[in-house]
Amino acid sequence: MRFVRNKRARMRTATLVGAVSAALLLAACGDDNDVDVDDTDDTEDVEDADDEDAAAGDVGEGETVSIGWMPWEEAIAVTNLWHVILEENGYEVQQEQLDPGIVFDGIATGDLDLFLDAWLPNTHSQYMDQYGDDVEDLGQWLDEAPLTWTVPAYVDEVDSIADLPDHVDLFDGTIVGIEPGAGLTDISLNEVIPTYGLEDDYELVESSTPAMLSELAAAIENEEPILVTLWRPHPAYGEHDLKDLEDPEGALGEPDQIHALARTGFGEDHPEAAAALENFQFEHDALSELTVQVLEEEGEELESARAWLEDNRDIVEEWLEGTDLAI
Repeated sequence: MRFVRNKRARMRTATLVGAVSAALLLAACGDDNDVDVDDTDDTEDVEDADDEDAAAGDVGEGETVSIGWMPWEEAIAVTNLWHVILEENGYEVQQEQLDPGIVFDGIATGDLDLFLDAWLPNTHSQYMDQYGDDVEDLGQWLDEAPLTWTVPAYVDEVDSIADLPDHVDLFDGTIVGIEPGAGLTDISLNEVIPTYGLEDDYELVESSTPAMLSELAAAIENEEPILVTLWRPHPAYGEHDLKDLEDPEGALGEPDQIHALARTGFGEDHPEAAAALENFQFEHDALSELTVQVLEEEGEELESARAWLEDNRDIVEEWLEGTDLAI
C-alpha cells in the first residue's frame, strides 16, 4: 500500500451540503408532532429528547466552514474526519488544498476558517512569526510530533546525522526532501545542514512529499541506501522498516505538537464548532488507524473517514461533550 499526499483538484471545491442531512432528520422526526400524548412527566421527557435529536443535526444549518490543508497524511485524515463531523451537524464544508504559506495567509486574512495541522512551536514557526497575531489557536490535539532525518533500517553504516560526513558516497551526497515551502525543508537547510557541516558534501533535493515517498519506496524495494526528511506521525513507518537518525545537536528542534488554528472571530461566529475543536485530542495509535484508513483508497477519503467515525464514536463523542454538536 502506498501513502501519498497529492490530491486532485476536486478537493478544492465545496463538498457535500450538510443541510440535506438536516432536512432528512427533521422530516424523520416530523411524524412525532402529530401524535396525541398524555400530559405526564415521562411524555415530556420523550418530547424533550425528540427536540434534542431534531436539533442535533442542524446546529450549523446555513453556515459554511472552509478548511485549508496541505498534502500531509495526518492533515488529510483529520480534515476529512472533521468534514464529516461538521457535515453531520448541518454545516456546509469546503476543503482547499494549498501550499503552507497560502494556508496561513488564508487563515490570517479570513479567507479560510480552519487549518487543523499546524506544527508548533518549530516546524511552522516562520509562519506563526508572520501571521500568529492574526489567528486563533484552538489548542493542541497531538503531542510529540518530531521531525526526522530517516534511512531504511538495513542501512547499518549510519545511526546519527553526525555520521553523515563520513558516508557521503553511500547516499551520493543527496538528501531527498519535500516541498520547498515546508517548515521541515527550512529547518533542514538552515539548521541541520550547517550544524553538522554538510554544506559542501550534501545537497537537499527539494521536491514534494509524494516524490520523496516514491523515491523511498523504490530504494527499499531494491534494498538501496537512501536518506530522506520525514516526521512522525507518518504512515511510512507502518509501511516500511525505517530508522530515524539521532540528532545529538538538537538541530531538528524539540518534538512539535500539532494544533488547530482558526481565523480571528471563528469562535464567535461558530461557537459550537470552536468548542468541539478545543476538546479535540488524539492518541498516536488512533491517529495512525484513522490515517491508514482514510488514505487507503484515493478518492474515497471522505467515506473512509465516515466509516472510521462509525467504528470510533466513543472517541469523537468525548470531543463533542458540552457542545450542541452530536454524531
